[in-house]
Amino acid sequence: MFDRPDLGDQAILVSLDFGNGDHQESLAECAELVRGAQVEVLGVVEGKRQRPDAALFAGKGKVEEIGAQVRATGANVVIFNHALSPAQERNLERALQCRVIDRNSLILDIFAQRARSHEGKLQVELAQLSHMSTRLVRGWTHLERQKGGVGLRGPGETQLETDRRLLGKRVSALKSRLEQVQKQRHTQRRNRVRAGVASVSIVGYTNAGKSTLFNALTKANIYAADQLFATLDTTSRKLFLNHEASIVISDTVGFIRDLPHSLVAAFRATLEETVQADLLLHVVDSSSEQRDVQIDEVNKVLAEIGAEDIPQLIVWNKCDLRGLEPEVERDEAGRAVSVRVSALTGAGLELLREVIAEWVQSFQHKHKEPYEHVAE
Repeated sequence: MFDRPDLGDQAILVSLDFGNGDHQESLAECAELVRGAQVEVLGVVEGKRQRPDAALFAGKGKVEEIGAQVRATGANVVIFNHALSPAQERNLERALQCRVIDRNSLILDIFAQRARSHEGKLQVELAQLSHMSTRLVRGWTHLERQKGGVGLRGPGETQLETDRRLLGKRVSALKSRLEQVQKQRHTQRRNRVRAGVASVSIVGYTNAGKSTLFNALTKANIYAADQLFATLDTTSRKLFLNHEASIVISDTVGFIRDLPHSLVAAFRATLEETVQADLLLHVVDSSSEQRDVQIDEVNKVLAEIGAEDIPQLIVWNKCDLRGLEPEVERDEAGRAVSVRVSALTGAGLELLREVIAEWVQSFQHKHKEPYEHVAE
């Protein structure tokens, strides 16, 4: 039986152009992901195809080119900027004699490195197990080491069947623990609703500046960095807008194109903070040439988790990088639809506070409930 090679830290990056028109942007984003996973890129192999090869994804000739790059550079892992089927992954590893991972596995690895809270670690592990369940070769018996190995296998049960049974038990246990976390969140939200406190969630493409904006507004000190998926764990703070209005504002995990469905499913408990929000601050990196594409990708994920109908306020961040002044854009009815700010320099943050305060006033009137302050 073929044993998978160990995962390395020196990679050849493979990205094929299937004529979608965003190949170079996708490749640049994948290179950022690889660096975020603390893996060194030793070479890049590109190519054009009409459709993926059923067995090797890239085709025999391209795989030979990749193999030559691996041997020439001494790379110990090949990372595809695409989703691979389990069969394609195994066939490529046999052909290249090194570890092969796809874009989904890369994102999962980054999430595993960045998760800090107990809930975040549970969600990442569940996503990893869901993704890897179709890629079982050997190696899940470590999940039951504490029970000993004698009598572990059932009558006539193969190693693979044993692994799948143990994996299923672990997945069930993780889902049960996450359900408890979900119940706690429901209780917290119910208390906020009773108190009449509006909930605002910051959403956006990864590395758009969400955590920097959250820190600037709340004076919090959560981790913010110029890298993809710097934030995984949802953080909430009370934000006083003026002497009459306050909200609960939450920073959430960033989205990305082709976000693995297993991640969306596993992080549903965290993303429910977004689903239950009264207003979404959709932060966009206004300096990015791909800003329109990124907005669409965020909206796709919001639709997937059932948050597409929640009111949005677009926050055009990093306006200083484009040499633009802070500004509020309004529709024909005078309602604010977007605000231009720089979370890093603080420019435009007062405008943003004023716009959110306007929305809170409208929110109160709409719900016809007195707005009450709640102690921390």
